[in-house]
Amino acid sequence: MSKIMISPSRYVQGAGAIHEIGKHVKVFGSKALLIGGKTGMGTVKVAVESSFSSSEVGLVIEQFCGECSKREIDRIVSIVKEQNINVIVGIGGGKALDTAKAVAYYAKLPVVIVPTIAATDAPCSALSVIYTPDGIFESYLVLPKNPDIVLVDTAIIAKAPVRLLVSGMGDALATWFEADACAKAFAGNLPGGSSTSAALCLARLCYDILIQYGLQAKLAVENGVVTEAVEKVVEANTLLSGIGFESSGLAAAHSVHNGFTVLEETHSYYHGEKVAFGTVVQMVMENRSRAELEEVIHFCVELGLPVTLADLGIKVVREEDIMRVAEATCAVGETIHNQPFPVTPEGVKAAVLAANALGTLLGGK
Repeated sequence: MSKIMISPSRYVQGAGAIHEIGKHVKVFGSKALLIGGKTGMGTVKVAVESSFSSSEVGLVIEQFCGECSKREIDRIVSIVKEQNINVIVGIGGGKALDTAKAVAYYAKLPVVIVPTIAATDAPCSALSVIYTPDGIFESYLVLPKNPDIVLVDTAIIAKAPVRLLVSGMGDALATWFEADACAKAFAGNLPGGSSTSAALCLARLCYDILIQYGLQAKLAVENGVVTEAVEKVVEANTLLSGIGFESSGLAAAHSVHNGFTVLEETHSYYHGEKVAFGTVVQMVMENRSRAELEEVIHFCVELGLPVTLADLGIKVVREEDIMRVAEATCAVGETIHNQPFPVTPEGVKAAVLAANALGTLLGGK
């Protein structure tokens, strides 16, 4: 199996970077469709319109409905054709960005990605996570290439609710553990190869930055300011996690997230929050050392990431519900099968309950 590493063509990060968007988009087209949610679009609309006007790029704005579903993707693709659009720009959070990437794929157009939060590693990936219109995980859409440009304005990120940055750290937390599992299993990565040494090193760097700078970044964002810790954590959440998971692979943590989407109680919790708990579950399945478990659980508790089922809104633990989660986690095609050992719903159920007990002991609800 060949080693393959993929990444965005260009990554731009810094305070005030949004004011440069027009010149970047102009490289790819003369008329852009902007896809974004009400909140994310409202944050950048004035700056984007000014930058596009200065660069003489036409602009059509379309509000995102809230779910990256096949129905929403098809709706926006039809607008692209009607308006003669030649470049797609996605602005906002993970689902809006995934929708923009999917639209660009089906419309066969370049795509520029502008996250307004650092809540997931979706911005850099050649992947869209498809949900039903009701928010239940449906499938992964693996794309033939990464975004043409990812532009991250850290001043905008710092003004977003701190819970979003913390959720991004929860998502990024899984990167190293999933990459390590895939390497041990000789599992394939998303582009269909195996991990390079560079990708594994970036996955580990992602983890090390989170542990070293996560709390400082959270405190800075709570005060609406950009510090070097914020810059490092935003890069870890966005670029390092993105390259790490795509070029090294996903394993149990993200499958556990997908499994928990079957329980309505968890729907109000962010992707990265569920992935954080999924990371602890994966570590239990792998029989990681007490020191490793304590470091990760302490990190999560310090930042406010879930480490128990109660933290995910599951106040009454019913074994039949946890088995439903476990069965969905182990569905055919799920990335949990990249673990370097056989997995079963019974084993996942046991790991979920054990992780819940550990989290309770070490500071969770």
